[in-house]
Amino acid sequence: MPSKSLERWTRQQCFDVSPVFVWSVSMVTAIAPTMDGGIWLSSGLSIHQSDPTAKFKAKLGAVEMAAGTTSVHRSMSNFYPSTKPGGGFGRPRRVGHRVVRCCEVGVGVAEKKTVVVKNGNDSLEICRVLNGMWQTSGGWGRIDRDDAVESMFKYSDAGLSTFDMADHYGPAEDLYGIFINRVRRERPPEYLENVRGLTKWVPPPVKMTSNFVRESINVSRKRMDVASLDMLQFHWWDYSNSGYLDALKHLTDLKEEGKIKTVALTNFDTERLQKILENGIPVVSNQVQHSIIDMRPQQKMAELCQLTGVKLITYGTVMGGLLSEKFLDTNLSIPFAGPPLNTPSLQKYKRMVDAWGGWSQFQVLLQTLKKVASKHSVSIPTVAVKYILDQPAVAGSMVGVRLGLSEHIKATNAVFSLVLDEEDVSSIQEISKRGKNLLNVIGDCGDEYRR
Repeated sequence: MPSKSLERWTRQQCFDVSPVFVWSVSMVTAIAPTMDGGIWLSSGLSIHQSDPTAKFKAKLGAVEMAAGTTSVHRSMSNFYPSTKPGGGFGRPRRVGHRVVRCCEVGVGVAEKKTVVVKNGNDSLEICRVLNGMWQTSGGWGRIDRDDAVESMFKYSDAGLSTFDMADHYGPAEDLYGIFINRVRRERPPEYLENVRGLTKWVPPPVKMTSNFVRESINVSRKRMDVASLDMLQFHWWDYSNSGYLDALKHLTDLKEEGKIKTVALTNFDTERLQKILENGIPVVSNQVQHSIIDMRPQQKMAELCQLTGVKLITYGTVMGGLLSEKFLDTNLSIPFAGPPLNTPSLQKYKRMVDAWGGWSQFQVLLQTLKKVASKHSVSIPTVAVKYILDQPAVAGSMVGVRLGLSEHIKATNAVFSLVLDEEDVSSIQEISKRGKNLLNVIGDCGDEYRR
């Protein structure tokens, strides 16, 4: 692709790394967010924040996809060196642990934790609550590799053993590779059988040749230290470029070779999902944004999924933490009166709140969720996740993890013992419907990345 064309594309995708503006970009082969909020380029350039008060951007919430390019895998393992004496990953330790299977009940759990996503002969069992690793890419605090991997063990030991990442989520794939290598050495075989690593591939708009697709996937396989990817979720920026069908056919070939176990999508709309299925691509799931205020997947996508068996994996379900007690009874219109929106996810989903109905309306929703949560002795995020897991066609929901910085294992596991009754569901539905229909505001699933 000519350099000017790639430059235009780079501008288009990078300006949403909130709050980063890109003014000039030369020919590049890799882009990724730096720890201080800039953008790392393989050419050695570093483009940094130029307008911290940037206005609402045309692409609602296109933050996490902005860094996807051809070779974003390269050099990422050096972003987060260990801060412990001597560096490195620490001496391997073999510690006796009780193996908690993802489908096991912790404390009186009435619901199985796992679900099988499948299409034809392709299938994969995953935890219904997935550990989202976007938070390792920068913007949520500095990640220490040792602490991050230890945190992954904590989640996995507690039965939350499905991790979701992407080629452009900073060192996420590398961290998983370190983690899975230690699992092989330090845990029994049955423990390994329950661990899942789902990744995404977000290529630039270049010609999707078999060789290009193969080389790209091989990078993820190497970083994650696996012979076969459990799931490869594919994203495409521009529907006017039909190259996404070529890419998916090549991915299907790699699946047949055993390099990928299941092929899936992320951020595809209903029309393109149907077209992909009509072309014989055996996708098992589509990862889309879905929360109590963003019910778009239930308006068109879910019907097609129920007809075809394709499942939905949702993200943005707790809206980066906005759907929590932390933001209850706050007024963000008064400077410094409320919690700061100091992460890319909080900034992204605040824009969704604005599009849906505004902060005052959102407070009414939080108050409703707090009543439901108090009734069941759980937290607001637990209610928010359970509500979406109960929606048609939803196989699993993402909860972001700030590995080594904070954890919410207890609250997450509480999802599986929570049963929302008719009164709970009715009260949530009533306030959810007061807001604007985001299908009319934004468009179908994934359209926020293509506006």
